[in-house]
Parts: sequence; structure tokens; C-alpha cells
Amino acid sequence: MDTSESSSTETDTAGPSAEAPPGRGWRRWAMDTRPLRIPAYRRLWSSTIVTAVGSQLTAVAVPKQIYDITHSSAWVGYASLAGLVPMVVFALWGGAVADTVDRRKLLLVTNTGIAVTSLLFWAQAATGLDSVVVLMVLLALQQAFFGLNAPARTASIARLVPAEQLPAAGALGSTVMQTGLVAGPLLAGVLIPVIGLPELYLIDALALCVTVWAVFRLPALPPLGEAGARRAGVREIADGFRYMSRHPVLLLSFLADIVAMVLGMPRALFPQLAAESYGSYGEGLALGVLFAGIPVGAVLGGLFSGVFSRARRHGWMVIGSVVGWGVAIAGFGLSGNLWAAMAFLAVAGVADMVSMVFRGAILLSAATDEMRGRMQGVFTVVVAGGPRLADALHGTAGSVFGPRAAVAGGGVLVVVVMLALAGAVPALRRYRI
Repeated sequence: MDTSESSSTETDTAGPSAEAPPGRGWRRWAMDTRPLRIPAYRRLWSSTIVTAVGSQLTAVAVPKQIYDITHSSAWVGYASLAGLVPMVVFALWGGAVADTVDRRKLLLVTNTGIAVTSLLFWAQAATGLDSVVVLMVLLALQQAFFGLNAPARTASIARLVPAEQLPAAGALGSTVMQTGLVAGPLLAGVLIPVIGLPELYLIDALALCVTVWAVFRLPALPPLGEAGARRAGVREIADGFRYMSRHPVLLLSFLADIVAMVLGMPRALFPQLAAESYGSYGEGLALGVLFAGIPVGAVLGGLFSGVFSRARRHGWMVIGSVVGWGVAIAGFGLSGNLWAAMAFLAVAGVADMVSMVFRGAILLSAATDEMRGRMQGVFTVVVAGGPRLADALHGTAGSVFGPRAAVAGGGVLVVVVMLALAGAVPALRRYRI
């Protein structure tokens, strides 16, 4: 590991950390599944398979129900903001909490809270309450629990998996989540006319019970050293930001995602592109293809992640993947053919998967255990907030310059800014394990 960064990777339940990557030839391309040999990580990952799809059922059901009640897309947007604010606040606080308590206990409490919230979603839908206010309150509560849960869940992985297997663990988790982004909405679309909207919430609640059971079977994950003696307050949150500012590789890993997502995520322009640029293919088909392109590419990247998940120069992998994302997005903006456009988006999805894997590995390996929760809290905010800022930026740029010019220009900006950051701050280029 780069000696310029402190690191502490403690593997409570992991086996020998020097285990060599298996396989030769084509097997080196296949997903690296070594982390699944560790029972604790395997339980955590297996529960994600179920909840990745279940959570998307609720993600579809909430805006659908709000639109059915109000017949207004504006209210759907307001609901998204109602969920964003508590998620940001509680993710930052939750990161500090995760550094001061047993992370297993925190996961038990927060996963139970999310499951109860899903049951409340089911109850209000089943009783025909039809209250947007109730839906927004429940959404805010659910996102608050998620904000508390996410930092502890991700920070725990570094205590379960050896350092050299962190990219592989990241690829496994990200692939499952991206698969859920594809399969969940499709399943919701099939199930709504068959079983109705309320039952989607109930299925999600039942799926979360699997997660609670998996977390219950994890080993205890108390703070190391004297971290448990601290309280989780504003001072501790501020300490996390100061720590990040003193470690350039951590700061650059966050900035890399902000650059890629804010400047290069064009999803707000998909409806306009589907209607104006690809309308000859059928507007509905074009819109579905555009929204599916990036997740499909990310899933493919995960399935064939064996090569890149074994890389040691993590900094260069982040730089290269963000530049690759920018090039692919620029190519998408210049595409007049729908299937070429989907191909570029799929390539962007592969690049996004690589970026997620190595940014996550850097955060877990370069930060000390007493800071991992807070770093993951910031990571959660960046991942959730970046695309929302991109929606506003690309929507405005699209109306001024036209959608294709806005997309292509955003991709070029990603390449230029990322290369400038990499050139100005050598810490990320030099980072390796």
C-alpha cells in the first residue's frame, strides 16, 4: 500500500489474506468470488441478493402511488426531495455513529427500522388512506434509516474481508445492486396489474427480514481501540471532514465521483432524447433502452470483473474508469442510432462499475477503522446527491444547447477535469495496495 496513506484493515473473520487469485485463462476474466468463501461476508452478500430487488419494488411503488393520488409529476419530484434531505443528514450522522458503536447492532436496529417502514407503507396502501403527506413522512423515515444503515454496512466489509479482496467484494456487491436496478422495476411492472400496489410493499418488508437474519448471524463488530468512548455528534462529523482533507487520496476519490456524476450523468435528458433523437424507434422503446443501458453495462462489468478486481494500482483504475466514462458519455451524445447509443451507455456502465469498485476499496483500505463509518457517510451523500445535481445541470444545459450537445459536452468536461485533477494531485496516481 502507498506509504503516504495510513491504513488499517482488520479481518475479524477472514481467512489468510495472502490467498492467490484462482484460475487461469478465461477464468481470470470471470468474477472473483474469493470473498464468498468467508462465511460472514457470504451471509451479508446473500441477503443483498434478495433486498436489491425488494427495495426496487418500493422505489417503483412510492412514485406510482403518489402519481395515482395527485396526477402530478411535480408531487413525485417533491417526494424525492423529502427523502433526500433526511438521507443526507442521517448518512453523515450515521457515519459518526458507526465509528462509535458495534456496527452489527447498528445494522440490526436500522434494518429492522426499514422493514417496519415497509410494513407501514403496506398498511397505508392496503387501507386506501391515499395521503401524500403520510407517504412523504414514511419516505423521509425510510431514507433516514437508510442513511444510518449504509455507512455501517459498507464500513463493516473491511472487517470481514482481507485488504486485497476488497475490490472483489465491491464488485460482488455492486453487481447485485445493479442487477436489482434492472430486475426490480421490470418485476414491479409485471406484478402491479397482477397482485396490486400494496403487495409490492409487503414483498419488500418480507425480503428485509432476510437481511435482519443475515445481520443477526454476523460476528460482533465493536469499535477498535478507544473509539467506543466517543460520542457521535457534530464535532465527530467535522473531524471526519478534517480527516478527509488531510488525506488527498480520499478527497480525490470523492471528487472523482462528483466529476463523473455531476458533469456526465445525462439521465434527465433521456425523455427528450427518446422523443426527439430516437423517436423513429418508438418513444417508449427508446426510453426503456436508454434507462437500461448503464445498469446493463454495470452488470456485465461485474460478471467479468475478475481481471480488474485483482489490480493493485487502485488510483490509476479510478482515473482510467472516470476518463472512460466521460469518453463513453461523449460518444453517446454524438450517436444518432439508438443501438449505438445503448452500446455507449453500456460501456459507460462498465466504467462506472470499475469506478465504484476501486473508489470503495480505497475508502475501506486508506481510512483507519475509526474513520471508516464517517467516510462511508460522506460516500453515501455523494453517491445519492451527485445524480440529483446532474439532473438539474443537464436539464438546464439541454434546454440551452440542445440535449445531444449537452450530453457530449458533459462527457468531454469529465475527461478534462479528471485528467486535470489527476495531474495536479499525485496522491491518487500513486495509490496502490
